[in-house]
Amino acid sequence: MHFYESHLTVLEQSAALYPSAPAFRVPRKDHATGKVHDWSSISYQQFKEDVESTARHWCAELEARGISQRSVVGLWLSGMSYQDVLHIYGISRAGYVPQLFSIRLPNPEVIQELLCEANAKALVLAPEFAATTTSFRLPVCLAPNKDVMCMSKAPLQPIISSGNGDQVVFIFHTSGSTSGRPKLVPCNQRWLQATVDKAKFVTTPQDPKRQDVTVFMGSMCHIGQTFMLIGSLQHGTCTVVATKHGFSSEELVDMIHRCGLNRLNQFATFLSTHLRGSRQNPKLLQYLQSLDEILYSGLPLEREDEEWAYKKGLKIKNLFGSTECGAILLSIGGASRGDRLLRPLPGSSYSFTPVDATPRSGYQSSVQLLELVVLADSGDCPHPSLRSNDGHFHTGDLFQEVAPGAYAFRGRNDDWIKSENSLRCDTRAIEDNVRATCGDLILECIVVGTGRPSPALFVEPTPGVDHDKLQREILRKTQPFHSRRYLHERITRKELIIIVDPKSLPRTATKGNIRRRAVEEKYKTRLDAIYASLN
Repeated sequence: MHFYESHLTVLEQSAALYPSAPAFRVPRKDHATGKVHDWSSISYQQFKEDVESTARHWCAELEARGISQRSVVGLWLSGMSYQDVLHIYGISRAGYVPQLFSIRLPNPEVIQELLCEANAKALVLAPEFAATTTSFRLPVCLAPNKDVMCMSKAPLQPIISSGNGDQVVFIFHTSGSTSGRPKLVPCNQRWLQATVDKAKFVTTPQDPKRQDVTVFMGSMCHIGQTFMLIGSLQHGTCTVVATKHGFSSEELVDMIHRCGLNRLNQFATFLSTHLRGSRQNPKLLQYLQSLDEILYSGLPLEREDEEWAYKKGLKIKNLFGSTECGAILLSIGGASRGDRLLRPLPGSSYSFTPVDATPRSGYQSSVQLLELVVLADSGDCPHPSLRSNDGHFHTGDLFQEVAPGAYAFRGRNDDWIKSENSLRCDTRAIEDNVRATCGDLILECIVVGTGRPSPALFVEPTPGVDHDKLQREILRKTQPFHSRRYLHERITRKELIIIVDPKSLPRTATKGNIRRRAVEEKYKTRLDAIYASLN
């Protein structure tokens, strides 16, 4: 039987190597002002003990309900707190398979469908969802704080680390909806071993004699932060738990100053906030320049922000990945343009396959575009249920080979876009729903919103339609469709339904199709103003 490493074996090893080193810094807020008054430390040994205590709690709770080990247990949490980490790792340490739901999917009907599809036997949830799950057909348990858990001393079963590699250990979900809901992303032992290896490489410290300090880049219910934590634990790194996803530049400076943060991991949209602020704030720029590494992911940085960062000597790297595979490509992060290009992570097996078709997303180019394909023999090739008929995983992501073995991202070969927090949105599905429900009111429509909190709909109306009435009608008729989707996929404000003159949207010269990317560029100033007003 083969031995497979996992997040649990990594924690066991790290707690033995770095018992007294801080594994987390957790914010403690002032109740009156809401500001962080200090950051408490949690050691590696304490983290391990807390995970084991949480595991014993869930062993007792789930066994009392007749739920056997290896069963799937759903967790519907924010994923942004130390307590959430304990529940996720604790359920896993107790011998169950966590199925992780984001709070960005707030529809209980969809949650129940996905639980049923995974054959889950119970659901652990944050208290704010309790009222919406009273009709669920499986046991529902509130996720308690560790100070009120039952303090059982019962021995835990050994960590399962051997097998044929096919045993499922996690279930995530695609970050965008297909046919009205996300798809299951089962992750087996072989996939998790590849994740451990890749995460170790990505998070390697520059100075092994000094403890790195990094920060949450997102929710533990998504693959990004799960991946980064597995890497950080292997190097004895301390992870700061930020107060929210897109934390302010003020909080960033506080984490650098009081927690010793030296490695910043963020999605590109949130990093841009700090980069733009640093143009008017020399002190903030100095703090950014002091960091050993600034790792961004999810979306490419806007060219202006990227040029500013390199010009000012910021040590930035680009990490490209997906829910299905975790991290895939990484830039070197040097000063030259070649260092900005993406390269496959060591140990992977990928193919960059030429595509002839122009991407429907509106990217037009005379260069040869290549689709990234994760081959079946790559350890991070996702579950067979997600692969194509040829046995490989076709990502749909397009690249240009700028130098031998080095690539620049060039969009997607489909109608998906990525939102502000790097989650995906199927624009074609929204457009098709608008045409189906409001076809008598519109001539044409297109959805945009790359890097935005939610999508926006541009509409060319039929002659004589009142624009304000049209916005309200579209909202009303599409409401059932949007209610089943992630928050970042929904259009629920009339301000995000933008009426323009017929035939005014930019189109391709040959077939006359509306060009999504060109619409975003043409109306950028208008979109900036709309999103700013909603925020």
